[in-house]
Amino acid sequence: MYALEVRDHIMIAHSFKGEFFGPAQKTHGATFVVDVAFFRETLTEHEVVVDIGRAHEALKAALAPINYQNLDELPRFSGRQTTTEFLSKYVFDEMAAAARAGRLGPGGEGIARIRVTLHESHVARAWYEAAL
Repeated sequence: MYALEVRDHIMIAHSFKGEFFGPAQKTHGATFVVDVAFFRETLTEHEVVVDIGRAHEALKAALAPINYQNLDELPRFSGRQTTTEFLSKYVFDEMAAAARAGRLGPGGEGIARIRVTLHESHVARAWYEAAL
């Protein structure tokens, strides 16, 4: 299986509800490094997994609506716990939509899987991975 990965980052604020989250119930900030890996069985006619420039642009577009935002104030996340795991799936859904819509360029339709990893710190990360 071949893979290509692109990276960006976001800065957000949010809080969690419930004793389970301890001090994270208070509003706090987070900076996430976001990696998106695209997987395919064979390379395209251009010998790539996907156009790296278009993949990075799609990632930037997926992150733009939440970057520098307080996620507690965004209607799309109302009533949700915006954990690292939850946000990984959010980014996955955006990237899968970009692949299906052709925004990754020629060859994007051959992507078999996508994995989105959010690095919460140098010691913790979470990801969501699924087939397209």
